[in-house]
Amino acid sequence: MSLDDPTALPDTALTTAALAFVFGNESAALAHHSVRSYLFAQLRARHIEAVDGRDFDGKLLFLACVLHDIGLSELGNGDHRFEVDGADAAATFLTTQGLPSGDVDAVWEAIALHTSPGIAERRGALCEMTRSGVAMDLGRDIDFVTDAQAAAIHRAYPRLSVERALVDSIVKQVTARPEKGPRYSLPGDLARERALPPHVTGIEQGGVQSRWNR
Repeated sequence: MSLDDPTALPDTALTTAALAFVFGNESAALAHHSVRSYLFAQLRARHIEAVDGRDFDGKLLFLACVLHDIGLSELGNGDHRFEVDGADAAATFLTTQGLPSGDVDAVWEAIALHTSPGIAERRGALCEMTRSGVAMDLGRDIDFVTDAQAAAIHRAYPRLSVERALVDSIVKQVTARPEKGPRYSLPGDLARERALPPHVTGIEQGGVQSRWNR
């Protein structure tokens, strides 16, 4: 990420292909969320003085963040909870792109664990930073992000009511196939919250109160 441009993205054949894959298969709201998650993860890396190539692999962080919700697309909708389906779909895509198997496995793990608090943080920098980037885009742990940085990111990738879009996509999958929302999982919890009055989830309520939506 450029020190002057918080919206800068890596420019390689693989990153270009990954963006095309995501924007071609996900809704605009979810695709924008995925890119913002990477941009926020990069800001956090700078904030904690983590160095690409020493403390984490920036290429893999980009891939994990940008691909983390591909399980909510029609292409990625399989037999498991969306995080695992997304990890599988991302792994298939990255393998066809020629990414080495060890790197594919690392991205798979980061995507599969991105909704697993207390576990992702114990599985290394890639998992922890992917989860942090996603959480930041939902308004958590963002005090160090300046208004100018946030404004630039949201101009480039508007929010498009992402909290509602995200929950709608997850609950739609679980409603159609309840096995995709096992108890004590994020998909299962969201489906149960939506089923009970006032039919609004914590993610949606948090979005209303978030600094990003003020």
